[in-house]
Amino acid sequence: MPKAALYNLSGEKIDEIELKDEIFGVEVNIDAMHRVVKMILANRRQGTQSALTRAEVRGGGRKPWRQKGTGRARHGSIRSPQWAHGGVVFAPKPRSYRFSLPKKLRRLAMKSALTTKVEGNNLIVLDELDFEIPKTKQVINMLENLKVDSKAMIVLAGRNENVEKSARNIPNIKTASVNTLNVYDILNYDKFIITKAAVEILEEVFA
Repeated sequence: MPKAALYNLSGEKIDEIELKDEIFGVEVNIDAMHRVVKMILANRRQGTQSALTRAEVRGGGRKPWRQKGTGRARHGSIRSPQWAHGGVVFAPKPRSYRFSLPKKLRRLAMKSALTTKVEGNNLIVLDELDFEIPKTKQVINMLENLKVDSKAMIVLAGRNENVEKSARNIPNIKTASVNTLNVYDILNYDKFIITKAAVEILEEVFA
């Protein structure tokens, strides 16, 4: 059973907690993580790209010159794709890129992503995280105390406006609630800072 050190906001190790094997100690499935990340990024696409086909470009209704006798190549419209300002051959049109994957695969990818953080010693568990007022300096001090100098994700048990407002102006730092957590964000950030309460919710949901 994997273990993780429990820190306070001053960066002091105050205890050690055991993490559930079935969530933080699974066999990492790279294929599952890759497929889920592709799904997340595809589902974020707006799909609003659009270009005009030769039928939609204005003009070109008249044959530019007669078919034979000019010595030039035959053409039927100045809006054909090979002409400047002509239509696009296979013009992109608005479409949805959304697709879904089985729930079991998504859960496996989440567990695999969490396990990579444990295996890479990039999981930091806090006993609690709360501020009386929003203040960016508080989060900066916390990160310095924890010796975090790279991209980091802060995971809370639920919404906490004071913490979210305190962290939102710091580059490469993102806050999230357990219920909004996704595989892409876990893998995209180097350090995974999570409260003890959030760990308990994760273990309850994914166990």
